[in-house]
Amino acid sequence: MRRYWILLLACAILAVALESTAKANGTHATHTAYNGKLFIAYSSSPNPTPLAIDKRTITWLKHPTQPKQKIALVPIGYHTKPAVVRLSSDLAITIQQAPYKQESIKVLDSSKIHPSKKEQKRIAKEREEVLAIYKHNRKATYWTKPFAYPVKRVTITSPFGGARVFNGEVHSFHSGTDFRAPQGTPIYAVNDGVVVLAKDRFISGKSVVIDHGNGIYTTYFHNSKLLVRAGKFVRKGEKIALSGATGRVSGAHLHFGVVCNGVQIDPLDFIKQINALFGVSSSI
Repeated sequence: MRRYWILLLACAILAVALESTAKANGTHATHTAYNGKLFIAYSSSPNPTPLAIDKRTITWLKHPTQPKQKIALVPIGYHTKPAVVRLSSDLAITIQQAPYKQESIKVLDSSKIHPSKKEQKRIAKEREEVLAIYKHNRKATYWTKPFAYPVKRVTITSPFGGARVFNGEVHSFHSGTDFRAPQGTPIYAVNDGVVVLAKDRFISGKSVVIDHGNGIYTTYFHNSKLLVRAGKFVRKGEKIALSGATGRVSGAHLHFGVVCNGVQIDPLDFIKQINALFGVSSSI
Protein backbone atom coordinates (compact mmCIF):
# COMPACT_ATOMS: atom_id res chain seq x y z
CA MET A 1 0.00 0.00 0.00
CA ARG A 2 2.84 2.39 0.91
CA ARG A 3 4.53 1.66 -2.41
CA TYR A 4 1.26 2.44 -4.21
CA TRP A 5 0.96 5.88 -2.57
CA ILE A 6 4.61 6.66 -3.27
CA LEU A 7 3.97 5.85 -6.94
CA LEU A 8 0.92 8.10 -7.02
CA LEU A 9 2.89 10.94 -5.42
CA ALA A 10 5.67 10.52 -7.98
CA CYS A 11 3.11 10.62 -10.80
CA ALA A 12 1.59 13.81 -9.37
CA ILE A 13 5.01 15.50 -9.13
CA LEU A 14 5.86 14.46 -12.69
CA ALA A 15 2.49 15.70 -13.93
CA VAL A 16 3.10 19.13 -12.37
CA ALA A 17 6.55 19.27 -13.97
CA LEU A 18 5.16 18.34 -17.38
CA GLU A 19 2.36 20.86 -17.07
CA SER A 20 4.82 23.63 -16.20
CA THR A 21 6.95 22.70 -19.21
CA ALA A 22 3.86 22.61 -21.43
CA LYS A 23 2.79 26.07 -20.33
CA ALA A 24 6.28 27.43 -20.91
CA ASN A 25 6.26 26.02 -24.44
CA GLY A 26 2.71 27.11 -25.18
CA THR A 27 1.48 23.50 -25.47
CA HIS A 28 -1.33 21.48 -23.85
CA ALA A 29 -1.42 20.78 -20.11
CA THR A 30 -1.43 17.27 -18.68
CA HIS A 31 -4.89 15.65 -18.47
CA THR A 32 -6.28 12.91 -16.22
CA ALA A 33 -7.31 9.50 -17.57
CA TYR A 34 -8.28 6.17 -15.98
CA ASN A 35 -7.39 2.56 -16.69
CA GLY A 36 -10.11 0.77 -18.63
CA LYS A 37 -11.63 4.04 -19.83
CA LEU A 38 -11.66 6.19 -22.95
CA PHE A 39 -9.69 9.43 -23.11
CA ILE A 40 -10.68 11.90 -25.84
CA ALA A 41 -8.05 14.35 -27.05
CA TYR A 42 -9.10 17.53 -28.85
CA SER A 43 -7.32 19.76 -31.35
CA SER A 44 -8.28 22.83 -33.38
CA SER A 45 -5.18 22.46 -35.56
CA PRO A 46 -5.70 21.34 -39.17
CA ASN A 47 -2.65 19.09 -38.75
CA PRO A 48 -2.48 17.98 -35.11
CA THR A 49 0.58 16.21 -33.74
CA PRO A 50 0.31 12.40 -34.18
CA LEU A 51 -0.57 10.50 -30.98
CA ALA A 52 0.60 7.08 -29.81
CA ILE A 53 0.13 4.91 -26.73
CA ASP A 54 1.47 1.41 -26.01
CA LYS A 55 3.09 1.39 -29.48
CA ARG A 56 -0.32 2.03 -31.11
CA THR A 57 -0.82 5.06 -33.34
CA ILE A 58 -4.08 6.91 -32.65
CA THR A 59 -5.73 8.52 -35.67
CA TRP A 60 -7.21 12.02 -35.47
CA LEU A 61 -10.87 12.12 -36.57
CA LYS A 62 -13.31 14.85 -37.50
CA HIS A 63 -15.42 16.01 -34.54
CA PRO A 64 -18.99 14.80 -35.27
CA THR A 65 -20.58 18.21 -34.58
CA GLN A 66 -17.72 20.76 -34.53
CA PRO A 67 -16.28 21.16 -38.07
CA LYS A 68 -13.22 23.11 -36.89
CA GLN A 69 -12.21 20.55 -34.27
CA LYS A 70 -10.61 17.13 -34.42
CA ILE A 71 -10.70 14.36 -31.83
CA ALA A 72 -8.57 11.33 -31.04
CA LEU A 73 -10.03 8.32 -29.22
CA VAL A 74 -7.35 7.07 -26.84
CA PRO A 75 -8.18 3.80 -25.02
CA ILE A 76 -6.45 3.18 -21.69
CA GLY A 77 -5.89 -0.53 -21.05
CA TYR A 78 -7.38 -2.12 -17.95
CA HIS A 79 -4.00 -3.36 -16.71
CA THR A 80 -2.27 0.01 -17.22
CA LYS A 81 -0.60 1.15 -13.99
CA PRO A 82 -0.81 4.70 -12.57
CA ALA A 83 1.72 6.80 -14.46
CA VAL A 84 2.23 9.91 -16.53
CA VAL A 85 2.15 8.91 -20.19
CA ARG A 86 3.16 11.19 -23.04
CA LEU A 87 0.93 10.74 -26.09
CA SER A 88 2.89 13.23 -28.19
CA SER A 89 5.44 16.00 -27.82
CA ASP A 90 2.73 18.38 -26.64
CA LEU A 91 0.19 16.16 -24.87
CA ALA A 92 0.51 13.98 -21.77
CA ILE A 93 -2.00 12.20 -19.53
CA THR A 94 -1.85 11.20 -15.88
CA ILE A 95 -3.36 7.71 -15.63
CA GLN A 96 -5.11 6.92 -12.37
CA GLN A 97 -6.59 3.68 -11.05
CA ALA A 98 -10.37 3.40 -11.45
CA PRO A 99 -12.26 1.87 -8.46
CA TYR A 100 -13.08 -1.59 -9.81
CA LYS A 101 -14.45 -4.35 -7.57
CA GLN A 102 -14.16 -8.15 -7.38
CA GLU A 103 -17.07 -10.41 -8.35
CA SER A 104 -17.75 -14.05 -7.44
CA ILE A 105 -19.75 -15.99 -10.03
CA LYS A 106 -21.21 -19.50 -10.02
CA VAL A 107 -20.84 -20.86 -13.55
CA LEU A 108 -23.59 -23.27 -14.61
CA ASP A 109 -21.35 -25.45 -16.81
CA SER A 110 -18.14 -26.23 -14.88
CA SER A 111 -16.50 -27.53 -18.08
CA LYS A 112 -16.35 -23.90 -19.22
CA ILE A 113 -13.94 -23.16 -16.33
CA HIS A 114 -11.52 -26.05 -16.91
CA PRO A 115 -11.76 -26.82 -20.65
CA SER A 116 -10.12 -29.88 -22.20
CA LYS A 117 -6.98 -29.58 -24.35
CA LYS A 118 -9.14 -29.75 -27.46
CA GLU A 119 -11.37 -26.99 -26.11
CA GLN A 120 -8.32 -24.92 -25.14
CA LYS A 121 -7.15 -25.06 -28.76
CA ARG A 122 -10.59 -23.90 -29.85
CA ILE A 123 -10.50 -21.02 -27.35
CA ALA A 124 -7.04 -19.97 -28.56
CA LYS A 125 -8.15 -20.09 -32.20
CA GLU A 126 -11.26 -18.04 -31.47
CA ARG A 127 -9.19 -15.51 -29.54
CA GLU A 128 -6.73 -15.12 -32.43
CA GLU A 129 -9.66 -14.68 -34.82
CA VAL A 130 -11.26 -11.87 -32.86
CA LEU A 131 -7.95 -10.12 -32.10
CA ALA A 132 -7.26 -10.06 -35.84
CA ILE A 133 -10.66 -8.41 -36.32
CA TYR A 134 -9.97 -5.77 -33.68
CA LYS A 135 -6.62 -4.88 -35.27
CA HIS A 136 -8.38 -3.76 -38.44
CA ASN A 137 -9.17 -0.04 -38.45
CA ARG A 138 -11.83 0.68 -41.04
CA LYS A 139 -11.41 4.29 -42.19
CA ALA A 140 -15.14 4.76 -42.75
CA THR A 141 -17.15 6.52 -40.03
CA TYR A 142 -20.52 4.81 -39.53
CA TRP A 143 -21.28 6.32 -36.10
CA THR A 144 -22.67 9.62 -37.36
CA LYS A 145 -25.25 9.75 -34.59
CA PRO A 146 -25.25 9.13 -30.79
CA PHE A 147 -24.95 5.57 -29.51
CA ALA A 148 -27.96 3.77 -28.01
CA TYR A 149 -28.12 0.92 -25.49
CA PRO A 150 -28.43 -2.69 -26.73
CA VAL A 151 -31.66 -3.42 -24.80
CA LYS A 152 -34.87 -1.44 -24.38
CA ARG A 153 -35.03 -1.74 -20.59
CA VAL A 154 -31.64 -0.96 -19.08
CA THR A 155 -30.71 -2.73 -15.85
CA ILE A 156 -27.03 -3.36 -15.14
CA THR A 157 -26.32 -6.64 -13.36
CA SER A 158 -22.51 -6.55 -13.54
CA PRO A 159 -20.39 -3.48 -14.44
CA PHE A 160 -17.16 -3.38 -16.39
CA GLY A 161 -13.83 -4.00 -14.70
CA GLY A 162 -14.55 -6.35 -11.81
CA ALA A 163 -12.05 -9.16 -11.17
CA ARG A 164 -13.94 -12.33 -12.13
CA VAL A 165 -13.87 -15.20 -9.62
CA PHE A 166 -15.44 -18.28 -11.22
CA ASN A 167 -16.42 -20.97 -8.69
CA GLY A 168 -13.79 -19.65 -6.26
CA GLU A 169 -10.94 -19.12 -8.77
CA VAL A 170 -9.78 -15.73 -10.11
CA HIS A 171 -9.70 -16.03 -13.92
CA SER A 172 -9.89 -12.58 -15.51
CA PHE A 173 -11.50 -9.15 -15.35
CA HIS A 174 -14.97 -8.37 -16.64
CA SER A 175 -14.30 -6.90 -20.07
CA GLY A 176 -17.83 -5.64 -20.67
CA THR A 177 -21.09 -4.70 -18.99
CA ASP A 178 -23.83 -7.24 -18.25
CA PHE A 179 -27.44 -6.20 -18.87
CA ARG A 180 -30.45 -7.99 -17.43
CA ALA A 181 -31.95 -9.81 -20.40
CA PRO A 182 -34.20 -12.83 -19.74
CA GLN A 183 -34.07 -15.62 -22.32
CA GLY A 184 -35.27 -14.37 -25.71
CA THR A 185 -34.96 -10.63 -25.04
CA PRO A 186 -34.38 -8.70 -28.30
CA ILE A 187 -30.83 -7.31 -28.64
CA TYR A 188 -30.26 -4.24 -30.80
CA ALA A 189 -27.31 -2.68 -32.65
CA VAL A 190 -26.18 0.40 -30.71
CA ASN A 191 -25.20 2.26 -33.89
CA ASP A 192 -24.74 1.77 -37.62
CA GLY A 193 -22.02 -0.62 -38.68
CA VAL A 194 -20.93 -3.81 -40.41
CA VAL A 195 -21.33 -7.21 -38.73
CA VAL A 196 -17.85 -8.76 -38.78
CA LEU A 197 -18.56 -11.81 -36.60
CA ALA A 198 -21.73 -13.79 -35.96
CA LYS A 199 -21.06 -17.30 -34.66
CA ASP A 200 -21.09 -19.64 -31.66
CA ARG A 201 -17.90 -19.42 -29.57
CA PHE A 202 -16.73 -21.45 -26.55
CA ILE A 203 -16.52 -18.68 -23.91
CA SER A 204 -18.86 -16.00 -25.26
CA GLY A 205 -21.45 -18.35 -26.75
CA LYS A 206 -23.49 -17.11 -29.70
CA SER A 207 -21.79 -13.82 -30.43
CA VAL A 208 -22.13 -10.75 -32.63
CA VAL A 209 -19.40 -8.18 -33.27
CA ILE A 210 -20.16 -4.95 -35.15
CA ASP A 211 -17.54 -2.68 -36.75
CA HIS A 212 -18.61 0.98 -36.52
CA GLY A 213 -15.50 2.30 -38.26
CA ASN A 214 -12.48 4.22 -36.93
CA GLY A 215 -11.39 1.23 -34.84
CA ILE A 216 -14.65 1.08 -32.84
CA TYR A 217 -16.29 -2.32 -32.29
CA THR A 218 -19.25 -3.37 -30.14
CA THR A 219 -19.75 -6.94 -28.92
CA TYR A 220 -22.91 -8.82 -27.93
CA PHE A 221 -22.35 -12.18 -26.19
CA HIS A 222 -24.23 -15.22 -24.79
CA ASN A 223 -27.21 -14.97 -27.14
CA SER A 224 -29.67 -17.81 -27.74
CA LYS A 225 -30.25 -16.90 -31.40
CA LEU A 226 -28.37 -14.82 -33.95
CA LEU A 227 -30.45 -12.78 -36.41
CA VAL A 228 -27.61 -11.43 -38.58
CA ARG A 229 -24.67 -12.78 -40.54
CA ALA A 230 -21.12 -11.53 -41.03
CA GLY A 231 -20.97 -8.93 -43.80
CA LYS A 232 -24.41 -7.47 -43.17
CA PHE A 233 -24.67 -3.69 -42.71
CA VAL A 234 -26.95 -2.94 -39.77
CA ARG A 235 -28.62 0.26 -38.66
CA LYS A 236 -28.81 1.68 -35.17
CA GLY A 237 -31.73 0.02 -33.36
CA GLU A 238 -31.87 -2.98 -35.70
CA LYS A 239 -32.58 -6.31 -33.99
CA ILE A 240 -29.47 -8.49 -34.23
CA ALA A 241 -30.01 -11.32 -31.72
CA LEU A 242 -32.09 -12.78 -28.90
CA SER A 243 -30.51 -13.02 -25.45
CA GLY A 244 -29.63 -16.34 -23.88
CA ALA A 245 -27.25 -18.32 -21.68
CA THR A 246 -24.72 -19.74 -24.13
CA GLY A 247 -20.99 -19.94 -23.38
CA ARG A 248 -19.53 -19.41 -19.89
CA VAL A 249 -22.44 -17.92 -17.96
CA SER A 250 -24.31 -18.02 -14.67
CA GLY A 251 -27.66 -17.48 -16.39
CA ALA A 252 -29.37 -15.66 -19.26
CA HIS A 253 -28.13 -12.10 -19.81
CA LEU A 254 -26.39 -9.88 -22.36
CA HIS A 255 -22.67 -9.19 -22.11
CA PHE A 256 -22.10 -5.96 -24.03
CA GLY A 257 -18.60 -4.72 -24.79
CA VAL A 258 -16.70 -2.00 -26.62
CA VAL A 259 -13.28 -2.33 -28.24
CA CYS A 260 -11.61 0.92 -29.29
CA ASN A 261 -8.35 0.87 -31.26
CA GLY A 262 -7.73 -2.72 -30.18
CA VAL A 263 -8.41 -2.21 -26.46
CA GLN A 264 -11.40 -3.36 -24.40
CA ILE A 265 -12.80 -0.41 -22.45
CA ASP A 266 -15.78 0.41 -20.25
CA PRO A 267 -18.74 0.45 -22.70
CA LEU A 268 -20.99 2.71 -20.63
CA ASP A 269 -18.21 5.25 -20.14
CA PHE A 270 -17.53 5.07 -23.89
CA ILE A 271 -21.17 5.74 -24.78
CA LYS A 272 -21.37 8.59 -22.27
CA GLN A 273 -18.25 10.31 -23.62
CA ILE A 274 -19.06 9.80 -27.31
CA ASN A 275 -22.66 10.94 -26.91
CA ALA A 276 -21.45 14.07 -25.13
CA LEU A 277 -19.79 15.00 -28.44
CA PHE A 278 -23.30 15.16 -29.88
CA GLY A 279 -24.57 17.14 -26.89
CA VAL A 280 -26.55 14.13 -25.63
CA SER A 281 -26.64 12.94 -22.01
CA SER A 282 -26.46 9.15 -21.58
CA SER A 283 -26.74 8.62 -17.83
CA ILE A 284 -28.52 5.46 -16.66
